Amino acid sequence: MFELDAQHIRMGQQAADKDSALAMLGEALVQDGLVAPGYIDGLRAREAQGSTYLGQGIAIPHGTPQTRDQVFTTGVRIMQFPEGVSWGEGQTAYLAIAIAAKSDEHLRILQLLTRALGEKSLDEAIRRADSAEAIVQLLHGAPQELELDDQLVRLHVEVNDLEELAWQGARLLKQTQCVETGFAGALQTNVPLPLGDGLWWLHSDHSVTRPGLAFVTPEQPLTFEGQPLEGLFCLASLGEAHRDLLERLCELLIAGRGQELSHATSSRAVLEALGGEVAPDWPSARVVLPNAHGLHARPAKELARLAKASSGDIRVRVDEGAPVSAKSLSRLLALGARRGQVLEFLAEPGTDAEAALSDLVAAVEAGLGEEVEPISAASAAPLTATPVIETNILARGENTSPLTAGDTFSAIAAAPGLAVGPAYVIAEQRFDFAAEGEGVAVEMERLERALAAVRTEIDALITRSEAGPIRDIFLTHLEMLDDPDLREGVQLRMKRNASAAAAWSAQIDEAAAQQEALKDALLAERAADLRDVGRRVLGHICGVALASEPDEPYVLVMDEVGPGDVARLDRARVCGILTARGGASSHSAIVSRALGIPAVVGAGSRVLALAPKTALLVDGDHGHVEIAPDATRIEQVQVERQVRERQRKEAEARRFEPAITRDGKRIEVAANLGNTADAAAVVEQGAEAVGLLRTELVFMSHDAAPDEAQQERDYRRVLDALDGRPLVVRTLDVGGDKPLPYMPIPAEENPFLGIRGIRLTLRCPEVLETQLRALLRAADGRPLRIMFPMVGRVEEWRQARDILARLRQEIPVADLQVGIMIEVPSAALLAPVLAQEVDFFSVGTNDLTQYTLAIDRGHPLLSGEADGLHPSVLRLIDMTVQAAHAHGKWVGVCGELAADPLAVPLLLGLGVDELSVSARSVPLVKARVRELDFSTAQVCARQALGLASADDVRASVESL
Repeated sequence: MFELDAQHIRMGQQAADKDSALAMLGEALVQDGLVAPGYIDGLRAREAQGSTYLGQGIAIPHGTPQTRDQVFTTGVRIMQFPEGVSWGEGQTAYLAIAIAAKSDEHLRILQLLTRALGEKSLDEAIRRADSAEAIVQLLHGAPQELELDDQLVRLHVEVNDLEELAWQGARLLKQTQCVETGFAGALQTNVPLPLGDGLWWLHSDHSVTRPGLAFVTPEQPLTFEGQPLEGLFCLASLGEAHRDLLERLCELLIAGRGQELSHATSSRAVLEALGGEVAPDWPSARVVLPNAHGLHARPAKELARLAKASSGDIRVRVDEGAPVSAKSLSRLLALGARRGQVLEFLAEPGTDAEAALSDLVAAVEAGLGEEVEPISAASAAPLTATPVIETNILARGENTSPLTAGDTFSAIAAAPGLAVGPAYVIAEQRFDFAAEGEGVAVEMERLERALAAVRTEIDALITRSEAGPIRDIFLTHLEMLDDPDLREGVQLRMKRNASAAAAWSAQIDEAAAQQEALKDALLAERAADLRDVGRRVLGHICGVALASEPDEPYVLVMDEVGPGDVARLDRARVCGILTARGGASSHSAIVSRALGIPAVVGAGSRVLALAPKTALLVDGDHGHVEIAPDATRIEQVQVERQVRERQRKEAEARRFEPAITRDGKRIEVAANLGNTADAAAVVEQGAEAVGLLRTELVFMSHDAAPDEAQQERDYRRVLDALDGRPLVVRTLDVGGDKPLPYMPIPAEENPFLGIRGIRLTLRCPEVLETQLRALLRAADGRPLRIMFPMVGRVEEWRQARDILARLRQEIPVADLQVGIMIEVPSAALLAPVLAQEVDFFSVGTNDLTQYTLAIDRGHPLLSGEADGLHPSVLRLIDMTVQAAHAHGKWVGVCGELAADPLAVPLLLGLGVDELSVSARSVPLVKARVRELDFSTAQVCARQALGLASADDVRASVESL
């Protein structure tokens, strides 16, 4: 374990330069028996890879992964350099913490130093420190301040016993982000401590993110173990933050003033007695926030700057909430103030208090540096929050007119294929149940039986699910059943005399509503899974069987199809799926694609009003739906399906043949790969290479960041299966819509324009270097192609290229090419410059389309308009190809457009050299190429570049 111990600190050291300091630190580690002499070379090698300067005058030198075998014992040795040592790039270290670690344990040091590296500079304090003990105190930082404000006090809560009261206290702490899931359960396992005067104390340090104290009192006096229970303190303990508060509480109790707390009638009285955060009785001024996006980063920064100009303390609160310092940017952002809400400023009495209040109000009214629309007088008086208009703006774009025979419409193409059949409309199930229960024990038993039955059902679905994505979804459903917060909420409702069904239904609705309110569309869509699980359990509690499917082939129509609904279906009878809600990334879409069921999603609520057995035609390739097509049209579609099936079989029979046009032009057809275990199946489908290995899915398959050895095994598995075929690997691409749990990224206002792809890994070079080393070691003479994602600037490419070039000196690779993804318009525009330096380009049409057209590809209404065949996207692809070919470089396309039958001739005509598609699409894409003349495709592509819309482009290529 790492400990910052005074005996390990050597004060008043001197070093001429960084190399001398490293030698001194390494020798100290050797002398104390922590490392072998070879570890000193590891310290130097790590500095050569990148500076270990941490900030605030502190450096944390440590060895490379290759020198971990030189470590005998984990530990640190620390040296103070009062005169400073240049650590490169204009940075001066006054303190160096040399780390000997057998793994990534140095991250523990970063955690320990988090509080020390705050807003105040430590450089001068470290330089002037005259004792090792003073250094330790500086490194540990000041104890975190205990959270205790109006949000953590709740009086007269309707509860029946101490357990419910404790749960309410834990809930307050979680709402204020002091604790995480699991705290409430840990709190309940501890023994309550009676304080007298009806007050009790409970604490836990489990799942605590920052220290906080909640105080709750029951509506009616209770008893616990024969003693009065009139108030409960729930402490989220972290370090010594609560010491002063506990001393003050003891003083109150000794003085016989405990009833001031147990009989308090206002939270202010509690906070004043305990010394918590109370809105001071200072001069104040109120103003309505007019900024369209609320108090986000830019206006908050301007507000903090203005507040700092005042000599006295300035605080601000929102709509009578707890006040925070207006000089702290982080606290201002945490307020989450929205347009129309009231900001109340409080200024410490002094010479400039009134002037400061006047300036702040004027600045807010002026927009804090942003152009704003003034809040109307009608809505601003009286000064209360502007009511939120309960109008769903997104819904205004939805066509709600009834669907009739002959109608056609477009929605989101979710899973390819054609389907014709009668509509089987499943409306949301309604369950009748009693609101009140028959006692906690009886209702708990009903719930447990239902949960057990659903677990059994889901286990069975996992067992018979052939597709990996479906199994993963159902494993998530099992985790949802065991969610401690869900269970705690249901139990609390039962204790208030709710029936099992009522408690479960209400808790699921509350949890799902919270998910749906998230700004992240991908996470919000997961609410459908929660409701799916909830519906299953509720059906068992109420004894209601889920709807059974018809005997004849049909098109399933639902509001949103849960994964459980899809997986229960008989594939022989379900010919298609049509949903009112959902996006291309929803689980119903993922599962539909995995099962090969044509699907169109996000069609709007009017599809739920279709009469049972209405004939439907669902085109999952283009997102088209036809209502009650006539017999001629149905016959036409049936013939088309037969033709497609015959073409599919013919394509599969010739899948190992190359893709060569009728006039002799060859294009390579590769496969996209996410699961390294599926590499052999890719080859069996006829893929000539892996054109995109999504390594983020490799990372997501591990609970923690995979080390070099783990990654090397994964990459070797793919290369072995390819048996000499090229492997194109995309380095770690997370961020935006692809979060990685163990690599959390701070919340961003627009994550798709934030830290993602190469921007992330360049900021975490140790992650990128570990991955590159694993790839180079796995190559063993096989053809390896490495590409960097989301490159938007030449500097990003060069920085990543140089890291790889340095590692290649250590680990030579015979057949290596290095390129970039063209996903950002700036990269396509810079292609003439980049083509001189890269070995290849790979166009990611999904993101390139999203960024070019400024349409979020997951948007429920707009995603259908994000068409990769838009002329603007084609022009960028053309620019990329021409630049690459001018320098003898090749270009691949690995986005969804590569598998679009209408896009293949255009991409071929533009000169694309490689198409990388899903494994199941490889035979069909090869067959499509064989149907074409390259010369004709070139003419068609040139014409498409001059058209005005994606629809025009698609129409122009329909005849090919």
